[in-house]
Amino acid sequence: MSSTMIQEVSELSVPVPWGEIRGKVWGPDHGYPVLCLHGWADNCGTFNTLIPLLPKDCRYVALDLAGHGLSSHRPPGVFYSFSAYVADVRRVVDGLQWTKFSIIGHSMGGNIAAMFSALFPEMVNAVVLLDAFGFLPTEPKEISKVMRQGMDEMLQYEKKTEEKKRVYTYDKAVERLMAANPTLSERSAHILLERGLVQVEGGFVFSRDLRVNFKNIVRITLEQSLEMQLRIQASVLVVLSDDGIDRKLTESNQRKFTSPILQGYHDRNHMVATVSGDHHIHLNNPELVAPLVSDFLQNKVISEQLPA
Repeated sequence: MSSTMIQEVSELSVPVPWGEIRGKVWGPDHGYPVLCLHGWADNCGTFNTLIPLLPKDCRYVALDLAGHGLSSHRPPGVFYSFSAYVADVRRVVDGLQWTKFSIIGHSMGGNIAAMFSALFPEMVNAVVLLDAFGFLPTEPKEISKVMRQGMDEMLQYEKKTEEKKRVYTYDKAVERLMAANPTLSERSAHILLERGLVQVEGGFVFSRDLRVNFKNIVRITLEQSLEMQLRIQASVLVVLSDDGIDRKLTESNQRKFTSPILQGYHDRNHMVATVSGDHHIHLNNPELVAPLVSDFLQNKVISEQLPA
């Protein structure tokens, strides 16, 4: 990692109605804008190892999504959902005055990226989905059950008079994170904890909002997902890990949705690649993912926008 690249990293804060969305910025002021969105319960540190290996003429803004990392938690009584995150992305890019940009999203961040690209197709020129399909459909007959569960979780949580977060020693926090995310290397766990912990009396607490653990109550079916997928005008690169999300979904019966979604990308001549690794491959072994992402950005963003 070149020392110049490290020095170019700066902190970002964009005001939103309930506080701020925080993040990190790499690269030149007038580089090609690329927004980076992390996965569920992670933070923008998830891109620390990948971004230094990507084209230097891009400006990478990696966000801590609401309720994650150093960003403000949503107000009391407000649910976390993909559609709310999409609105946050719009707030941030408006704050940055970006009108056209690319998005790299890992896992949940990939689902937010695809939904944003479907709703605001004119703003996005390229999308990279890292171990994500872009859409996570729900069986129609399951939707009411899941919605109720998410509401019950929130209402139960609100009845507790005071939110008590567990205090950990740093080493115990590392252990806890790695137990919850078996695909993280120890180095990756330390990287995520830079923004994932807050020091308090007696140790550390996790910075993320406990409410991000509740079931997402805003659900879409396969039919709605495929309809949204058709609205994406950007070029798409899907990078799946052979031991990643697809295997997890197989175990949870959602596998039947992935084939039609992948077929949708193939039908529209988008790129789908598989690399050897697990769900956090982009953070644990970025050198396996970087060449694919770099070539894609070079071909679909940088060379397309060079003056003739």
